[in-house]
Amino acid sequence: MDTSSARSSSADSGRTDSGHADPISANSDARPVLEAPDIARVLTRIAHEIVERAKGAEDVVLLGIPTRGVFLARRLAAKLEEITGRTIPVGSLDITMYRDDLRMRPARALARTDIPADGVDGRLVVLVDDVLFSGRTIRAALDALGDIGRPRAVQLAVLVDRGHRELPIRADYVGKNLPTSLRETVKVQLAEEDGRDTVLLGTERTAPAGGR
Repeated sequence: MDTSSARSSSADSGRTDSGHADPISANSDARPVLEAPDIARVLTRIAHEIVERAKGAEDVVLLGIPTRGVFLARRLAAKLEEITGRTIPVGSLDITMYRDDLRMRPARALARTDIPADGVDGRLVVLVDDVLFSGRTIRAALDALGDIGRPRAVQLAVLVDRGHRELPIRADYVGKNLPTSLRETVKVQLAEEDGRDTVLLGTERTAPAGGR
């Protein structure tokens, strides 16, 4: 499996490695850095980039990392279908049991892994997540994917890359590069889960708790 560019990241959004974007306190100074029209535009751009790099996206499979990565993967699949006229297989990949902080964090419910009927063997798998931070979520996703099949290559698409990598991971497709400090939090809100589309940047009010 070719993991040269998607070695180990994820929905690394805030300071914790929760698998989702970190909540932002009501007392924070959160401000929007992407609004609904911006998110729609960057997803359209990413879809065109996938088509260009994947030579028409004929063997592409999209796997979203729960929770918001799944919604983004479905949106990307719809845009790819508009561009190519093909049905793009899309599924979800739960990484809970593959996290390296499993024993350090409170127990959490497992999300759903849903692999398209034709599987991933020999296909170009594009992992989709909301925020890339430390890279540990993507590392877990690669481990989970390795137990499911053997893609010919793996790529990574993220809505936001906020930097501060702890592992050698790089996204192939990035909606927005957002330089942040470790005291800042990034929260992605999507209509399917949160009732609206926005990306918020705020300042963490509590002591640092580790990285994603």
